Amino acid sequence: MMNFSKRMQMLLCSAFTFSLSMWAGDGLTMVVGTYTDTGSTGLYSFMFNQQTGETMLLDSLSMTNPSYLTFAHRPHLLYVVSETNDSHAAVCTVSLNETTGRMRLLNRQLTGGEDPCFVETNGRMVLTANYSGGTMSVFPVLRNGLIGACRYRFAGHANAHAAAPQNTAHVHAARFAPNGYVYATDFSADQLLGFKPTSSASLKPLGVAGRLPQGEAPRHMAFSPNRRYVYVMSELGGAVTVFKWKGYHLERLQTIASDSVGGCGGADLHLSPDGRYLYASNRLKADGISIFKVDAGTGKLRKVGYQSTELHPRNFALTPNGRYLLCACRDGNCIQVFARDAETGLLAIKQTIRLRKPVCIRFKTRN
Repeated sequence: MMNFSKRMQMLLCSAFTFSLSMWAGDGLTMVVGTYTDTGSTGLYSFMFNQQTGETMLLDSLSMTNPSYLTFAHRPHLLYVVSETNDSHAAVCTVSLNETTGRMRLLNRQLTGGEDPCFVETNGRMVLTANYSGGTMSVFPVLRNGLIGACRYRFAGHANAHAAAPQNTAHVHAARFAPNGYVYATDFSADQLLGFKPTSSASLKPLGVAGRLPQGEAPRHMAFSPNRRYVYVMSELGGAVTVFKWKGYHLERLQTIASDSVGGCGGADLHLSPDGRYLYASNRLKADGISIFKVDAGTGKLRKVGYQSTELHPRNFALTPNGRYLLCACRDGNCIQVFARDAETGLLAIKQTIRLRKPVCIRFKTRN
């Protein structure tokens, strides 16, 4: 006869499987990174229903400051930074069971630069942007999908005549662009650096690809679905700058204010999946998200709204169907779930997920 404990395990497993089946077709795997200095465990996995906005917590993994993450090109792997301001700063490979949400740390590699705050991959290499280290680190992806030891580091530039923080070098993001190049935000020098990937999983520096107005401090980038435009969010200037690709080079078309109150805390930006609207988060004063309409012909922006949020909206993500925008409010200790009007682009609060110090949200369609 089966003992009571075993029967309970089977019943709980059956109930969990039934709950998951209720989400079939609409369920997304959502992984959230946090800062861990005030009691957060580290990395959290959820299931999110992109039709109803319902959320189910699945698992947590103890890590130090997993402040940014990306999904690997092979199934069931994540690459996650451990953002520390010392020699222990690292990027990690994490396994993810998409059915149960269970996560497990597989390996870690030192970045050689303090405060890695961004990570991205093209399947052959992994890049981290190391803010305080002022560098971009390049790692090979091994045959088993794990991250290999750092092979290259490329330095950003400082403006010796600027006030802090631009008087020392900072690199805030590094992206593989649709045109085949890599671009990094050279925060302190108000410019974007360009690189060309090579067949040996390395990068060839190409120099300055585009320049921003002085004092803007570029932070994050977004690429238009039609592969014609690049949008750059500035932290200190609090503006979005629109570039048009001309080969490898970027031609500046427009700089438009997102932060209109001088908070000097511009954070993140993302386009809606259809490319019709762009959203940009602002911190430190009048915290919230600017909403811009994108001109389909020119790529330029027109501000059409502003959605207030809880404190410090550092990062946010839109669901693949464009129905919801989820904002990680670090100092509000929550993720705000906003329903999105596809025609007007405007947002309306639907629910709040309470979580300590959330700073990064990533979605993946469930298999």
